[in-house]
Amino acid sequence: MTDAAASSSRRRMEAVRRHLLPRPPPVLSLNQLSAPEAGQSPVIIGGMVLDIHAKPSVPPHPGTTVPGMVKYIGGGVSRNIAECMAKLGTQPLMISAIGDDMAGNFLLKYWKLAGLCTDGILQVPDITTPVVSNVFDGNGELFAGVASVQAVETFLTPSWIYQFYRRISTAPLLMLDANLSPESLQAACKVAYESGVPVLFEPVSVVKSSRIAPIAEHITCTSPNEIELIAMANALSTPGKYNFVKLEQCNNKAESVDYLFEMLSPAMIFLLEKGIKLLLVTLGSNGVFICCREHVNFMKDQKRCKVTPFSTQLLEKLEGCSLSSMPVNLSREGSSRTCVFHLPATSASVVSLTGAGDCLVGGFLSSLCGGLDIMQSVAVGIAVAKASVESEANIPANFSAASIADEARRTLLSARQIWCQ
Repeated sequence: MTDAAASSSRRRMEAVRRHLLPRPPPVLSLNQLSAPEAGQSPVIIGGMVLDIHAKPSVPPHPGTTVPGMVKYIGGGVSRNIAECMAKLGTQPLMISAIGDDMAGNFLLKYWKLAGLCTDGILQVPDITTPVVSNVFDGNGELFAGVASVQAVETFLTPSWIYQFYRRISTAPLLMLDANLSPESLQAACKVAYESGVPVLFEPVSVVKSSRIAPIAEHITCTSPNEIELIAMANALSTPGKYNFVKLEQCNNKAESVDYLFEMLSPAMIFLLEKGIKLLLVTLGSNGVFICCREHVNFMKDQKRCKVTPFSTQLLEKLEGCSLSSMPVNLSREGSSRTCVFHLPATSASVVSLTGAGDCLVGGFLSSLCGGLDIMQSVAVGIAVAKASVESEANIPANFSAASIADEARRTLLSARQIWCQ
């Protein structure tokens, strides 16, 4: 037998052995790369996912294939937000779990090449890295998709999260996504609550958004879309109490926004009553509702934040851009009024919508860490989301502070107070 034939036989036998014999317990490895300084880095805990984007060149048809383009793209709500924040100058610590497989190595290599910290990324042998396969229509809207993210729930455990207790407890903010198991969500919230760290909860999907129920009192802010908002309210109340009926056709933006407020305001106010301090309800092309108590203060300790060159440019360009038509002080103590504001989206040439919501949150959080106020930060998030929908990737390759600031200024000047009582 030749050496090549013997080697081939050994490989086949090894493959058979791996399938037939029990697998040994996984060896958990901690990847090390230079970490951002504790106390100034926001912490993000959630899924790192390989997105497979299939974009047909003709309308898709059930039951058959159509020609088009298929791409591998780094994805996952938390991963997208972390990458977005990094490209805006804010270096977060990402805590996640991936497999030691093709998808995991793809994600890890990209992370390292981008110069991002891998301290919190747990790479586990013999598990499948989370993968989401998306098929889009000709307009960039999601047509169908399948998500396999069990590894996040299985290996992103409370014990792994507790290893980063000091990093979380000294962070300016913590962001969690609903791919985490309920136990891990509660563990992370416990650390943040004990240390006075504000927590943003990203609901991910309608099904997983209900995971907010046991931790609502510890959530500072959440960023649902319309149907996730309703699902969250129903998870904390009687199922079916709140509902949302989409307006089929309305060419008048103002009328559409007024209708959305009428449909969504009961659920928004209910969630504030349950302890959430700030709601950012994303409305797609209709912009964002900001719903909060008048005295809301997201960033309790601004000293924990690190002002970056990018945020400095934004601050300079947005200085003096105030909402003078709104007689409301969001940081005034002693008021219990509930206020709802609407910030419109700006028009965009849509290429893909998958990263827009994540970029909005990434822009919002990065701006808060950079010293901008809530209104300015949401306006920046909307501008960053516009850049995302005009890009093939979930997160654009780079951002221009000047163009982001210009778009944010236009949004702020078009913002209006919907309700305050």
